[in-house]
Amino acid sequence: MENTDVISEATGLDLRDAEREQATGTFKIDLTAQDGSGGRVVIENQLERSDHDHLGKLLTYLVGLQAQRAIWIVADPRPEHARVIAWLNESSSAEFYLIKIEAVRIGSSEPAPLLTLIAGPSEETSDVRTEMADRERQRLRFFKRLLSVAKQKTSLHAPISPGKWSWIGAGAGVTGVSYNYVVRQHDARVEVYIDTPDGSVNRRIFDQLYKKKEKIEETFGSSLEWDTKEGRRACRIQKTSSVGGYRDEDRWKDVHEDLSTAMKNLEAAIKPHIKTLQLS
Repeated sequence: MENTDVISEATGLDLRDAEREQATGTFKIDLTAQDGSGGRVVIENQLERSDHDHLGKLLTYLVGLQAQRAIWIVADPRPEHARVIAWLNESSSAEFYLIKIEAVRIGSSEPAPLLTLIAGPSEETSDVRTEMADRERQRLRFFKRLLSVAKQKTSLHAPISPGKWSWIGAGAGVTGVSYNYVVRQHDARVEVYIDTPDGSVNRRIFDQLYKKKEKIEETFGSSLEWDTKEGRRACRIQKTSSVGGYRDEDRWKDVHEDLSTAMKNLEAAIKPHIKTLQLS
């Protein structure tokens, strides 16, 4: 733990609160720490040539502790393991570092560790991950506030938890049919999304609802977008709001009001006809 500052220097991370041999399941991790933003970091030491066993342990520890970063310190990094670390950085949501450790002596001084970074996340990859994490946090907050507003108008999404993806949905009472909220950067929509495993069933459901288009839109209070593209399995009936999206936090109050009202009206317009669908 006294060499955490050396690891920080090699990786460029601000490592803090290091602990030895923290347990995850039946395993004990060599070292854990926190980065500057409070994210968890697992560190595996191997003072010999890198091998598959320690690579497997590193991945197990990362998942077991739900860490954001993993550091593998070895005396002799194999080129194939350096390539694996590079691939993991490109393919996963975590960051991986492969570090070579050597003992160096200056004059008659005691040997000191010299750490050399062999493989780590590129600046471009780190920037993309940071942007993705920011986007997910914004969407999570967006949906949390939306659901708080929506439950005052309809219980449709009351059991649903806010999520970090671009949509949240509630079942319509028919397999494969759901009422969804969808948000993008600067707009959002409510929709009835039709997606059973069978494209022909989806189209059959859509066509039955489309035959009642005039009545549905009259109940909804305005026109809807009836979307069924050739070559795509799913169909949807939707209403887009251009008031704003998850990037427009200063307009969230208006966005949430618009969406929750539209969802209440969409449910009222579609629900009576869902009950009469012929699915076979």
